[in-house]
Amino acid sequence: SYHLAVDGVSVLFLPLTALLVVVVMLTSWSSVRHQPKAYLMTVLGFETVAMGVFAAVDLVLFFVFWELLLVPTFIMLRVWGTGADRARAALKYVLYMLVGSAGLLLGFILLGVNHRDAPGSGGELSFDLLALMDVAVPSGTQTTVFFLLAFAFALKAPMFPFHSWMPSALLDGPIGMAVFLAGLKMGVYGFLRFVMPLVPEAFAAWSWLIAVLGVVAILFGALVALVEPNLRRLLAFSSVSHVGMAMLGLASLNTQGVQGALFLIISLGLTSSAMLLVAGFIHHRVGSTDVAALGGLAQRAPALATFALIACLSAIALPGTTGFPGEFLVLLGAFRTYGWLAAIAVLTVILTASYVLVFYQRAFNGPVTSPVVDAVADLGPREAVAAVVTGLAIIVFGFFPGPVLETSRESVDMLIQRLDPPAGELAGD
Repeated sequence: SYHLAVDGVSVLFLPLTALLVVVVMLTSWSSVRHQPKAYLMTVLGFETVAMGVFAAVDLVLFFVFWELLLVPTFIMLRVWGTGADRARAALKYVLYMLVGSAGLLLGFILLGVNHRDAPGSGGELSFDLLALMDVAVPSGTQTTVFFLLAFAFALKAPMFPFHSWMPSALLDGPIGMAVFLAGLKMGVYGFLRFVMPLVPEAFAAWSWLIAVLGVVAILFGALVALVEPNLRRLLAFSSVSHVGMAMLGLASLNTQGVQGALFLIISLGLTSSAMLLVAGFIHHRVGSTDVAALGGLAQRAPALATFALIACLSAIALPGTTGFPGEFLVLLGAFRTYGWLAAIAVLTVILTASYVLVFYQRAFNGPVTSPVVDAVADLGPREAVAAVVTGLAIIVFGFFPGPVLETSRESVDMLIQRLDPPAGELAGD
């Protein structure tokens, strides 16, 4: 059925999506020269479908929107990509997503069939989220559905070790598409919206695996980003690392960890987008995002350097930026459930600070060594508006995280209650 609704979780993603679309349209005004009207239509098409993904509470409707996302994303990557391998990157992205979609569809079908066969359902085949939540799912079915859905959403997130499509997509795609892929964590949202409420006991039983993979992703992404010479690929692996942090929060199975994970992925929508906008501004001016080709940008583009500094400080979760509250809550919740895993995750704060600050030092500080950099112009009016809006959001939600946390608190508490049933066993055991 065509059933749309929002709660304290999904309502946060709708304004974030709208904000990112406005920012992308502002910054693409001068950077997209090839068929700009078609590009903006594609961006608006993406927004429409993304809103459907976040508002759908019928599983079939969600799946339709989920699949439709492939169309504008593929078109943006294939037609307006900036890399020589954009065709290969577009095909790789679509193939990965289709493989995940097969698991997603099968998992949804199993849930619908279980509802049909459940006592009191009257033999009705329903895919409504609220109806499915009222039906007990046997342990074997829960485990099967958990792995099917987790595989699909892990591919989309992307979560280690299903991340290999991300670096090529961010390197070869247009910045606008990269902002959507890195800023809207639909894979993590899928865990919150479907996996945790529909198969809660299986999620709780396998949360240790999610936590381990999350910590591995945190370390892997940070270590690769530390030696990555290209800013776009650096941001791709940084995104993998931050997704690992969010998954560690979900796996903590407590309010602090889950709320922290939710705040973190909303924060990443701003922080990752800001960093990618910086990459786009640099590429538009210099023609490259290789850090070795930069240096001294702050002397020629002080406004760009200031915006980049705000984005970098949020990326390292400095207090006073939007990156801090979510990461702090995730680690707090993780320490309560996985002491030693959380301790390992804390070490990545140093690694993240290392690769982010090293990039800023090499790109913006020091002497101007390239004639291309020497001729760089500062941010234009539309670029400046996008930078100011994004930068202010990073600072405001860093100092005032309360509205986001209060909005999601009741929905998160309901999720936690489903993850901790009184019997403590899988349904049907």
